[in-house]
Amino acid sequence: MLIIKNGTILDVKNSQLVYGDISILDGKIKGIEKNIETGEEDTVIDAQGKIVAPGFIDAHCHLGLMGDSVGFENDDVNEKSEPITPHLRAIDALDPMDRVFEEAYQGGITSVATGPGSANVIGGQFAAVKTFGKRIDKMIIKEPIAMKCAFGENPKRFYGTKGKMPTTRMGTAGLLRETLFKAKEYLRKIELAGDDESKKPNFDMKLEALIPVLKKEIPLKAHAHKANDIFTAIRIAKEFDVRMTLDHSTDARAIVDELAEEKFDMIVGPSLGHRTKVELFNKSFKTAGVLNKAGIRIAITTDSPVIPLQHLPLCAGLAVKDGLDKWEAFKAISIYPAEILGLEDRIGSIDVGKDADIVIWSKSPLELDANVEYTIIDGKIAYRK
Repeated sequence: MLIIKNGTILDVKNSQLVYGDISILDGKIKGIEKNIETGEEDTVIDAQGKIVAPGFIDAHCHLGLMGDSVGFENDDVNEKSEPITPHLRAIDALDPMDRVFEEAYQGGITSVATGPGSANVIGGQFAAVKTFGKRIDKMIIKEPIAMKCAFGENPKRFYGTKGKMPTTRMGTAGLLRETLFKAKEYLRKIELAGDDESKKPNFDMKLEALIPVLKKEIPLKAHAHKANDIFTAIRIAKEFDVRMTLDHSTDARAIVDELAEEKFDMIVGPSLGHRTKVELFNKSFKTAGVLNKAGIRIAITTDSPVIPLQHLPLCAGLAVKDGLDKWEAFKAISIYPAEILGLEDRIGSIDVGKDADIVIWSKSPLELDANVEYTIIDGKIAYRK
């Protein structure tokens, strides 16, 4: 058994610090209490004076699909041959041997939702994975976790230069609607056929991939920065009665009252760095605090590799500097992304029965000079300083 002794535990669900010990067995948190007895066979970590936090989570990134090495070989984030590719699976490209995974867990990030980029109107299937391991099949938490779709500049810019649809925002919305309608009809025919194989439509891998979206088993993961793109995403989600998260949401501060009424979860960022295109004009760390105060559930994202994943706590700290409550900042990189991804039963907080994804910090993770001293993932020590 692995036992963490004398730690200051970050209880993100209840916004409080708890002093005590944590016992870990078979990859799960077995107990949280004071003065847990240890035996000769136990591995003991003394966390006296340290902060014991849940492993942090980035709910939107491209980890393992676009690595640090420049060039064609290490870029698998966008399949640029056609704009509708829902059948693509992130796990078929993820490379856990890329050093960015190691940098992630050394920085206290233990789980991510990672997947295709935003060149395509429908880019493919995101996966939720742990950041520690050698074989991606053994690192999966849930797959697929979401279906990527994109609005705004990226699809029309890429396909517009090829003279292919979409070349406008209208084209992007039209293609998405058309594909969802085809998938809806495909599903209807399957359901009407029942057990009669002769009446079922011919198998279509693209439409088949969208069935979990139509059944509300997974959400659309909508890349949307500008206010008009956010509203288009919401409009289409309502038309087809599907779940959706609004990712990036750069203009959200300007329309916060409208968004508060809509009750969609929002994944905010990346907010660090310069504004590289028109739709990033209103990029700001203030956005997270404004949305949170309006009652909108948010997660903070690095959009890695846009911002290196290990800087997720830094992004949360900068959001605090610009108005986000400190405890809400912790939640925005732990329990909130877990809830948004539907994984709160396994990750996102330190609770008995959950995966033992725990990080021991030298001080508050939001402080600039905080260091990770231990990272534990699924009960295994992945990193020690």
